[in-house]
Amino acid sequence: MRTDIFARLDREPEPPKIEIPRMSRHRTALFGGTLVFYLAIVVAVLASSWLVALDWKVMLFRPYQQWPELHAFLDYYVVLGQRGPTAVMVAAWLGWRSWRQHTLRPLLTLGTSLLLLNVSVGAVKIGLGRLGPHYATQIGSAELFAGGDIFPSGHTANAVVTWGILAYLATTPRARRYLSALSAFVSLGVGLTTVYIGTHWLSDVLLGWAAGLLIMLGLPWFEPLITRAEIWILSVRNSWRARLAERRGGAAGSPGSPEAADAPAPDGAAPDSGAPVPDGSDSVAAPAAVVRDPEAAEGQDGTRTGDGTEPGAPGSGTAAHGGPQDPARPGGADGPPQVPGHPGPTARARAHSAHPVRSERTPLAPAGSRRPPHADRTPRNGGTQTRPVAGGTVSP
Repeated sequence: MRTDIFARLDREPEPPKIEIPRMSRHRTALFGGTLVFYLAIVVAVLASSWLVALDWKVMLFRPYQQWPELHAFLDYYVVLGQRGPTAVMVAAWLGWRSWRQHTLRPLLTLGTSLLLLNVSVGAVKIGLGRLGPHYATQIGSAELFAGGDIFPSGHTANAVVTWGILAYLATTPRARRYLSALSAFVSLGVGLTTVYIGTHWLSDVLLGWAAGLLIMLGLPWFEPLITRAEIWILSVRNSWRARLAERRGGAAGSPGSPEAADAPAPDGAAPDSGAPVPDGSDSVAAPAAVVRDPEAAEGQDGTRTGDGTEPGAPGSGTAAHGGPQDPARPGGADGPPQVPGHPGPTARARAHSAHPVRSERTPLAPAGSRRPPHADRTPRNGGTQTRPVAGGTVSP
């Protein structure tokens, strides 16, 4: 058993038992309190109350001018709240988690949370239309319904959801506590950074924290939907795999496929023709027509028998003494009886003589040089060509 740190990178042999968070009373109470806080901020901004006055005081304080040495670092730190880079980093980590634990739940949970974030935060942004500090036109005004899209802060809400999902999917209480503290620190820092740079009001950041926290607290309500989506995706994947296996099996079983050509022939079938051959038969079927030498078929007196053999030869149908031969005994009265359906020795000899040996076949490539003729080139065989060349004359 491996004990090093790389052992945790290996894929688990089977899916582990992961405890899915539930909507407990404590969680429900936190959700209700966060929702009340969210609505209170919206009402305070709509009423242009003391919260809007605080926004203007912080903006006119201009923190980026008070501490300019932090500007370079915070310009990079605020990227931790941008949806594109953070979603890619967290998705890569959760993709490895999904592969290691044989489940799609981490990726589906991330997708669900980001979808809820875009819908909820985007709807409020477009609906209220608040302008940012850099585009404010009237001091003390809430700058609502002016075509803006900065209330609530998307960077802040995205930091809460993206980094908070790591704590939500933690498998141990210790890891959940550490990741919760890390996500809270990152999201708080991203929100204050946007105020420092001057891209958001302070109330935008407060509402962004509340919006992200509402999504994280309400995720257990969507767990049944995530489970059904995972089951459906896995069933579709399995059906595709089964169809692909059937197609491969059908292609392998077709007559023209290489797999079918390499497959062994069934028992009782000839390798070439496919016709069944009786078990135990060692004979070879004779060809339909055999061309023989006429001189070999003639007898000593110049006559031939009906099958092209000499009179008195075995298998000629005539005995050595001139009488008829028993068809059941091709070798004569003393020869072995012939089994019906099995060719005798003569038929076997014909079939063997009809197929010449490899060395007796005519070579496919013609003899001689393959180089084209040339006027100044003399043949290597003493000036005599062995065969005519196209376009030239044959030497005597």
